[in-house]
Amino acid sequence: MQLYLYDNWERQLRLFTPLRHDWIGLYCCGPTVYDYAHIGNLRTYLFEDLLRRTLEFNGHVVRHVINITDVGHLVSDADEGEDKMEKGSRKAGESAWDIAERFTVAFTSDLNSLNMLPPTIWCKATDHIAEQIDFIAAIEQKGFTYITSDGVYFDTSQQEDYGYLARLNRDGIEGGKRVELGEKKHATDFALWKFSPADEQRQMEWDSPWGRGFPGWHIECSAMASKYLEPWFDIHCGGEDHIAIHHSNEIAQNQACHGTRLANYWMHGYFLQIDAGKMSKSSGDFLRLQTLIDQQVDPLAYRFLCLSAHYRSQMNFSWDALEAAQTALGRLRDTYFALPEGGKADSSYVTRFHTEINQDLNVPKALVVMWEVLKSTLNDADKKATLNQFDRVLGLDLANWQPAVLTIPDEVQALAERRRLSRLNKNWAESDALRTEIQGLGYEVEDTAGGMHIRKA
Repeated sequence: MQLYLYDNWERQLRLFTPLRHDWIGLYCCGPTVYDYAHIGNLRTYLFEDLLRRTLEFNGHVVRHVINITDVGHLVSDADEGEDKMEKGSRKAGESAWDIAERFTVAFTSDLNSLNMLPPTIWCKATDHIAEQIDFIAAIEQKGFTYITSDGVYFDTSQQEDYGYLARLNRDGIEGGKRVELGEKKHATDFALWKFSPADEQRQMEWDSPWGRGFPGWHIECSAMASKYLEPWFDIHCGGEDHIAIHHSNEIAQNQACHGTRLANYWMHGYFLQIDAGKMSKSSGDFLRLQTLIDQQVDPLAYRFLCLSAHYRSQMNFSWDALEAAQTALGRLRDTYFALPEGGKADSSYVTRFHTEINQDLNVPKALVVMWEVLKSTLNDADKKATLNQFDRVLGLDLANWQPAVLTIPDEVQALAERRRLSRLNKNWAESDALRTEIQGLGYEVEDTAGGMHIRKA
């Protein structure tokens, strides 16, 4: 079955054609570990997990790489300001190395809570300083760099197609003077290596052929992606905010060094909106996954919520929508759990599901197929086997879910039994009255394919 993915380089759906027969290279820009990830960040990683699962559902072996940015990401994309790690260190009153470790652990814990597949390779920027220096030296040898008083810069004027991924209007940027140049020759030029300030002792700095300092943010991804996936691999992912600067600069570096645009497909997840505005750490109002957990929300309810919107559409977060997702997930789990084992996945439904996800990960339409299966005339065991196939992509971990052990009061059990007999006798008015009485005691009765279930309201 053919898989189509939206490639931001060509700005269109493209038939996915692997570059090699034995594995698919997938690089996903990881977090800058100066703070916790917010749920908007996590939406992007959920999209990338969905992509990986879809590739594997199509029979591919995926070599999945995620980087950890623990140095070099400045607070300004214009290469101004301090390193985010140094700033985070000062704010927390801990060393930059300690906060990097603490927030890396927190990030991986969030991924685990959301049932994301761990990458094949984790790679830290600070573990690959030598590779980044070598990459910069190769770019310098080919005439794409110049040196200022504060660092080594990439000269974007050497590339006619710089910024093609974002369709940048370089003349407009230069003419508008919207970026403070400083010693940069052009507004779009960017730092490859930053020199340590003479009057400041940095926690993270290294010797280099150009002087003591630290790498720029963009060079780490080019160096590590090329090392682990080769200079020309299949898919590079990130958030939509990476398109104009970070990913455009990665491409520029690789074109200069290796003559490739790094990846054959460039894919991006879109923002999570809250109150009609982008969720961001800089505003200080972002929500963590732990915030949802503290409100008695199952992390997989947030995963389910994200599955309800296409990854290339901006999704608005609301507590009402999250509550509805948790209710729907609970209904799905209860129904699935009650179904018997031993069935066989229905090929026609699996084909329909496969067709939808292969159209650029169209999970909202794939979920329609899932609910149709539950309402279908398939025997119950086959329904469960079919859902198992779907969950390879959805990642809701249905097979491992267990209902909480709930002690039902004798009074509620007696009412539920009376209601069951009323339904057998088709006394619907009495059945509805008993449901209302049970609800008044704080419990819900749900009729599923596997029978009647009682749970706390």
